Amino acid sequence: MTNFEKHAILVLEDGKSFRGRSFGAQRDTLGEIVFATGMSGYQETLTDPSYAGQIVVQTAPHIGNTGMNRKDEESDRIWVSGYVVRDLSRVVSNHRSESSLSADLTKDNIPGISGLDTRALTLHLRDRGVMRAGIFTGEKASAPIETLIAEIKTSQEMKGRSLSAEVSTQQPYTVTHHGDYVGKVAILDLGIKRSTIENMVARGLDVEVLPSASTFEALTAAKADAVFYSNGPGDPETATSQVETLQQVLNAGIPFFGICFGNQLLGRALGFETYKLAFGHRGINQPVLDRRTGRVEVTAHNHGFAVRVEGREEVDSPAGFGKVRVSHVCLNDDVVEGLECVDIPAFSVQYHPEAAAGPHDANYLFDRLVEMIKNKKAN
Repeated sequence: MTNFEKHAILVLEDGKSFRGRSFGAQRDTLGEIVFATGMSGYQETLTDPSYAGQIVVQTAPHIGNTGMNRKDEESDRIWVSGYVVRDLSRVVSNHRSESSLSADLTKDNIPGISGLDTRALTLHLRDRGVMRAGIFTGEKASAPIETLIAEIKTSQEMKGRSLSAEVSTQQPYTVTHHGDYVGKVAILDLGIKRSTIENMVARGLDVEVLPSASTFEALTAAKADAVFYSNGPGDPETATSQVETLQQVLNAGIPFFGICFGNQLLGRALGFETYKLAFGHRGINQPVLDRRTGRVEVTAHNHGFAVRVEGREEVDSPAGFGKVRVSHVCLNDDVVEGLECVDIPAFSVQYHPEAAAGPHDANYLFDRLVEMIKNKKAN
């Protein structure tokens, strides 16, 4: 029996179920089920540490035909808890491919399920919101649904879950700049993607990447010109120590840039609340308005939490860091997508300006980081 013939079942905690075929690792898995809307870039999705703890549904119907290769990986492994596709390609037909999707899932012990109606599944999640789910294979694929639901409900919800330590580097490391030297950035690794680092070093920045539990003293010991908080998984309400460290960075006047999880932590450091979205934003086709320029950008997203700010033009930081502007908003649902501090050198965005697999509309934000560093040095 081949991978395409092994039965599997996807069960949601509300009782909805979908039968399909197992591929990748032959085991059961639990996680929060979410959907990603990109028509390309599945390898970057799989290896993005921000997806840790989640079962990812690809809304694009045909997945796997371009295979997998080391160059496009965003980290050293696949991080999703499980993978759901409608049609799994039986062949790999790209000259850059080094292995198949199923082979890499098997190597990293990640189960997948194919052959189900991902459109119906996505519409269900859009109606009910993301929730816990499980992929079950072997004998469990035939177990009573009630038994599987009970097992799913024993798993941890994403709200209240801390995952940064699981995806962060365990040891500091440095990457040197390309071209003319501009400065140095200390990165707090909350689940960073390689393309973020590549964008920085390409702009003349040395980077020192530090573990997620690093203190303010460790960040300043790097003698960097700016501090950066990366993307990452989990609930920002659990990142108390990282928020406290960031408040020390802001008080010291050190330039700061954050993306995704880093945006949520800047929001909390400034005194704003974060909250869980009903189904989140994931994929590479999310429209965002840059309120500074009036330009609409198509952007890459992967987040289930957001910052709540009452008032958009210019508001006071509840934590006493001066004025704050909402710099970017999502045009689909008006969610805050960026913060810009008026009185201190700090800004952040909720989406991914590095956007491996595209789009690259927001790549200019790395230039803003360079500009902020140069301005700080000039003063």
